[in-house]
Amino acid sequence: MTQTQPLPDVLLGEPPRASVVPTESVAPPRVRRRDGSTADFDPGRISVAVTKAFLAVDGSSAGQSAKLRSAVVELTDAVVETLTRRFSDGTGSGRPVDLEEIQDQVELALMRGGHAAVARAYILYREEHRRARAARESAGTDLPLADAAPLTVVGPDGSRTPIDVRRLEVVIGEACRGLADVDAATVLNGTRENLYDGMSAKELGLAPILAARVLVETEPNYSFVAARLLNDTLRAEALTFLTGAPDEATADEMRQRYPEALRGFVRRGIELGQLDPVLGEFDLDRLGAALDPSADDRFTFLGLQTLYDRYFLHSHGTRYELPQVFFMRVAMGLAVRELDREDRAVEFYRLLSSHLFMASTPTLFNSGTVRPQLSSCFLTTVDDDLEDIFSSIRNNALLAKFSGGLGNDWTPIRGIGAHIKGTNGSSSGVVPFLKIANDTAVAVNQGGKRKGAVCAYLETWHVDIEEFLDLRKNTGDERRRTHDMNTANWVPDEFLRRVEAGATWTLFSPDETPDLHDLVGTAFTQRYAEYEAAADRGELRVFRRVDAVDLWRKMLTALFETGHPWITFKDPCNLRSPQQHVGVVHSSNLCTEITLNTRSGDQAETAVCNLGSVNLAAHVTADGLDVERLRRTVTTAVRMLDNVIDINLYTVPSARRSNLRHRPVGLGLMGFADALVTLGLPYASAGAVEFADTSMEQLSWFAISASSDLAAERGRYASYDGSLWSRGVLPIDSVAILAEHRGGDLDQDTTTRLDWDALRQKVLRQGMRNSNVMAIAPTATISNIVGVSQSIEPTYRNLYVKSNMSGDFTVVNEHLVRVLKERGLWDEVMVADLKYFDGSLWPIDRIPQDVKELFATAFEVDGSWLVHAASRRQKWIDQAQSLNLYVAAPNGRKLDELYRLAWRTGCKTTYYLRSTSATHVEKSTLRGTDGKLNAVAALPTQPAAPATAVVAPAAVAPAPSPVAVAQAPAAPAPAPTLAPAPEFVLDATPGAVCSVDDPDCEACQ
Repeated sequence: MTQTQPLPDVLLGEPPRASVVPTESVAPPRVRRRDGSTADFDPGRISVAVTKAFLAVDGSSAGQSAKLRSAVVELTDAVVETLTRRFSDGTGSGRPVDLEEIQDQVELALMRGGHAAVARAYILYREEHRRARAARESAGTDLPLADAAPLTVVGPDGSRTPIDVRRLEVVIGEACRGLADVDAATVLNGTRENLYDGMSAKELGLAPILAARVLVETEPNYSFVAARLLNDTLRAEALTFLTGAPDEATADEMRQRYPEALRGFVRRGIELGQLDPVLGEFDLDRLGAALDPSADDRFTFLGLQTLYDRYFLHSHGTRYELPQVFFMRVAMGLAVRELDREDRAVEFYRLLSSHLFMASTPTLFNSGTVRPQLSSCFLTTVDDDLEDIFSSIRNNALLAKFSGGLGNDWTPIRGIGAHIKGTNGSSSGVVPFLKIANDTAVAVNQGGKRKGAVCAYLETWHVDIEEFLDLRKNTGDERRRTHDMNTANWVPDEFLRRVEAGATWTLFSPDETPDLHDLVGTAFTQRYAEYEAAADRGELRVFRRVDAVDLWRKMLTALFETGHPWITFKDPCNLRSPQQHVGVVHSSNLCTEITLNTRSGDQAETAVCNLGSVNLAAHVTADGLDVERLRRTVTTAVRMLDNVIDINLYTVPSARRSNLRHRPVGLGLMGFADALVTLGLPYASAGAVEFADTSMEQLSWFAISASSDLAAERGRYASYDGSLWSRGVLPIDSVAILAEHRGGDLDQDTTTRLDWDALRQKVLRQGMRNSNVMAIAPTATISNIVGVSQSIEPTYRNLYVKSNMSGDFTVVNEHLVRVLKERGLWDEVMVADLKYFDGSLWPIDRIPQDVKELFATAFEVDGSWLVHAASRRQKWIDQAQSLNLYVAAPNGRKLDELYRLAWRTGCKTTYYLRSTSATHVEKSTLRGTDGKLNAVAALPTQPAAPATAVVAPAAVAPAPSPVAVAQAPAAPAPAPTLAPAPEFVLDATPGAVCSVDDPDCEACQ
């Protein structure tokens, strides 16, 4: 809607000269003017502002509408209630509320009320006045910060000292140095608006951070500014703790003080009983000299805040670990058993601090500490025995305590109605025990760092499978619900063949069919048919026959309604496992990327995997993949991951036994979507699928080669003989094994480009240090630390608020901003449009088509593109990948086609089904919405112009280059054709499908 008249000055929210304090039971907050003074809160000013906002857009006749007057009252009440709740301490003496914060809430109320046009005009008007104020200040009309009225800061002891405004100018200048399109004067002015007399030291530290944060939506580089300002407060906190007296340092001063900080940190950490005393035996002068203070500037605000909240060591809440000290602590912890440990620690530190590679969260949490539980994932099989069931639940608690993610195989537990010989009674099935495991995961929250998390797996032939599908529902008997436990279907190929044939499927109790648990491929199919015949002859007591399509429908319906159970495929995980000579893969892990053998009984083995991820975006230029840099990164990363196995603290004996015997690691990647943008490849293109193939081939080659070189140096892993490795069968070769068991019915590309024959001979000659080498994890948190896109995920949205345990953070696609700037399209109107359309470019007419395609978001890319890219990667990976599937409007046909496509193309597992949630990002200004202090709820979805989804490829032809470079995307082709299956629709209405911005979900954090 066109703005018909100027917005009145009252919309700026300036407090009146004589204000009226409302008489309410809870006193509202004070209002802080832009000059630092405070005034009484007057809700009448908000009513006037809202009314005139409508008049400015809809014309004077709107003022005669009773509907409008009612809306104004409702909107005003909402704003006043929010401000009172957040800023009032009940006495009127709480922290004053800034004018900008009041205006933010007015915009938010307008958007929540469905008045998007009014809010949009208000956003633009605020920006005009902000620029006018900045112009006046630069012209000398307004007083500079240093000449403002003297303000004081209150110390912990109640003493008051003048605010050091000159230091603020220096720190803000440092924070903006070297960054394009940021302005120190703007941040300085915003800081002044956040100052008031009598503020605390903590509030003083937050003031410039808040000033920079609100600018992120218009210029992504302000995220780096905010991070550097946060680092200033961290320096003061850590140095004061380490020196025992008030202490602070600017970024320039810290360049000289970092070595001293490392020495002080190690000394105090050992004194506090948090650091391993062996760290004190390192040559700390040498390591301190290796620290790179400039690496602090690589962090975005989200990345550094995440480290501050969850990773840095602290004493009773006081952080005493600085960013580069943190990376060195992790590196030292991983190098403690190296012969040349200082050299290796420096090598590991440089890899971490450069953000070329990042270790997994447990490694970052615990490396170098007195309890170095560094492994990420644990897989167990629960035996059909009461003692083993509760022993397994106890082990879950011990493994989760130090940040391990759990995958439990529950298939051996007998089903409902099965005979219990010891009591001559009938079993209640697996569900009651799952309930106990669920509650255990809730109780063990990993020290508040992240929630205890577990995933239960059940094979599709288990007689309790239909109850298993209902575990996450919000209706039914709560004693048979597990709202906090993740669940996954472990699906044999034979089931999906029955689905495609429209045949029946028989459910069994595992106490009567125990060997089905360990059989795979054609052996499973044959034995399964024998059990069906035995059931027909009356030889089995507990079984039930269902239509395979009906059960498949229920599986997809449960996934649609609750986001669970995930769909994972038993046979590809086993038939392509290098370790099939020593056991069976009975499940995956919490995030579906680990596929390792487990065993129950006297020699039980709890599978353990140690994870880390290569930052693919840092290894790509516009010319393609930097192969030599990738080789160096992978070689060092594999060594770091192998070191974890020997250093690791094992909380249960079965985990130690398994890990030392097989030594699996899982090297993955992140930043895939960023790499595609650098190459100019839309995610929905043949070029992107080809790059997924070629980049993973390079990573696979280097990872296998590095593990083989470690075997030559350190020795082969204990169970190497008899493995696929020992027979010269590499991951790419094992695709043929799966195809053979499927009778050739496998649509998986097997093109190769590198010299794999030479690598086979090397492995046969030297062996392997690790039974498994690769797995692509979700990287939800470590990608935040590094500042790149998660794992192999497409871009979620181009502008949104990300929520996690550290709070809410404005995230804007810096690559998009750069491209729009180059084309002269980045302005306030573009920001407002991105907010209104939830970060989607498709409804914005002035954005060129090629830009829309390059920056298509997750729900605008047909899910089959993700599956085809995953299939190309999977042929190189000895484990699996966390493959999220995005469907904007799920229905039975879409889900059926997508999941059967994943199965047919050789994918081993899938992870979350991502669907658009019932709420979206704030469409009002994002200013003030990020971080713990100003977190806000998401808005109800507003109708928007339909987004143009990129359609799926029928086939993806390989490109000639071994290292993909930018190329024109293939034209969209018709959707793929699958083998026919009976028609069906989902039984449910849309439900609680996983929301990627759920701050309480720690499954992929």
